[in-house]
Amino acid sequence: MEKHISREAALELLKKYNKDPFHLHHALTVEGVMRWYAKQLGFADEEDFWGIVGMLHDIDFEMYPEEHCIKAPELLREGGVGEEMIHAICSHAYGMHVDVKPEHLMEKVLFTTDELTGLIGAAALMRPSKSVQDMELKSLKKKYKVKAFAAGCSREVIEQGAEMLGWPLDEVLQKTLDAMKACEAIVAEESL
Repeated sequence: MEKHISREAALELLKKYNKDPFHLHHALTVEGVMRWYAKQLGFADEEDFWGIVGMLHDIDFEMYPEEHCIKAPELLREGGVGEEMIHAICSHAYGMHVDVKPEHLMEKVLFTTDELTGLIGAAALMRPSKSVQDMELKSLKKKYKVKAFAAGCSREVIEQGAEMLGWPLDEVLQKTLDAMKACEAIVAEESL
């Protein structure tokens, strides 16, 4: 595995191209979710790699939405990000903007959970607590089934990702909810 940039350098790079608090919060959430999955799936030694990929996955989205994951390699290379990480980051837009297919387990997890973290986050905001801490799979599934709810979060991509992973949809929903519960406080603190 090639050497990758530090978390501090990755955060600085993210903030160079992203100013919107929503985008920064999403980046930190996906980072936390990816770190959780790395540990859960037996890749604790690669936790930083998984996390930084999660943090930087939408590096170009705020400034270059029409060139999402097309502009990213240029920005990432300028920031000192290695090719392995660039491939992983760009693979989450497979079939939407690029033809970089998710190959490794980590890339499949990112592909699957990116849209799902948005949907779970939107569902949390509807709760009196504004938190995922008291959310159960049952209520998440209700929101998931309402196509008009968080309509920008593609169920098709989430389901395609679950299929890539070979996991039932309920397992993907539960694991990602657990991951968001685990990182919610850290993300909230860092997003201030």
